[in-house]
Amino acid sequence: MLTRQGWVVLVVATGVLVAARAFGIIELYVAGSVLAILPPAAFLYVRAVRVRLRVARSLSPTRVHAGDATRVELGATNLGGRRTPVLRLRDPVGGTRGALLHLAPLRPGESARAAYRLPTTRRGIIAVGPLGLEVGDPFGLASQQAEAAPILELTVYPRIDRIAAPGGGGDRDPHGAVANPNVLGQQGDDFYSLREYVVGDDLRRVHWPSTARRDELMVRHDEMPWQDRTTVVLDVRRASHSAASLERAVSAAASVVTAAAAEEHLTRFMASDAVDSGLGSGIAHNEAILEYLARLDVVGHGSLRQVLDTLTRANQGGILIAILGRATPAELDTLARLRRSFRLVVAVVSEPPVPDPSPLQARLTRVDNTRDGAFAPSWGSMVRSRRTEVVV
Repeated sequence: MLTRQGWVVLVVATGVLVAARAFGIIELYVAGSVLAILPPAAFLYVRAVRVRLRVARSLSPTRVHAGDATRVELGATNLGGRRTPVLRLRDPVGGTRGALLHLAPLRPGESARAAYRLPTTRRGIIAVGPLGLEVGDPFGLASQQAEAAPILELTVYPRIDRIAAPGGGGDRDPHGAVANPNVLGQQGDDFYSLREYVVGDDLRRVHWPSTARRDELMVRHDEMPWQDRTTVVLDVRRASHSAASLERAVSAAASVVTAAAAEEHLTRFMASDAVDSGLGSGIAHNEAILEYLARLDVVGHGSLRQVLDTLTRANQGGILIAILGRATPAELDTLARLRRSFRLVVAVVSEPPVPDPSPLQARLTRVDNTRDGAFAPSWGSMVRSRRTEVVV
């Protein structure tokens, strides 16, 4: 097909030929004829070019946190028997103008590699591709395009603040680690969940039936009666958030979940759009929550009160962290009443104004997240004060 430059040359050629006829200047006839011939000749040249190219493309890594570096790596090999012309590789990247790379001529069997970085300033799913291969003529008047590689997806997790998980969310109840212990083994041994094998695990804990099904070593993760439990509730209602407060709330939720996972807490994530991960631990459990947070957008439906009512009935204990947008006095009072079921209840408020505390809310711990950069210092102060209380 002709490029924009090719069509411009045709229009100019037509104008020159009209002027040549009007003024009877033979030189204009020659110039107009040459210009009129160039685009069709370029089109035929491009159609005649045969390029056999093997293109390999990969993301490294495929999952990152906002702000971390990642890049696309490209490799091209000439499988044809002739030297390739100069090729253009155009890679659309969601949310940007995309990437354009020029590939120098390759001899038969020769390979070339290139790479470029992707933007990771915001969480979400970034679609990369499909990669387009473009063959053009030396004058840029015509081009031929083909798809060289399919679409890839980059998952950008929310930004993580390095915070400490609050302790004291365990229980000495022999069945305290889970509300409903599961018997998953053939010999009647109770354990909480399965996770992937890591170097250093006791091979006696390998769960062979699950290993056979998944074709990778899976080990039993026995429940720990005094293991800390952390429940994170995120309000995602559109009425409670601005665009900025939603990002602060999502980042805070990801930070708390990551900190709890690092301390090997049993973690439960719930959102006001009825998402409930259940109590769990391990890499897969944590990544499933982060994947949800990466794709999250506000919703017009959902009920925070329903989530809190569910927690009241569950009576699972541990630590409750509610990450809110624009909090109402009634919602904060309801959270304060949950102090009967949880050892610690924390309200993270992400959208001002913050209501004045009622007498009932004296049992509630507040963390300020109403402006960028406020969450980590406020959270750190809360954790330090709690440790001081425990020591005393």
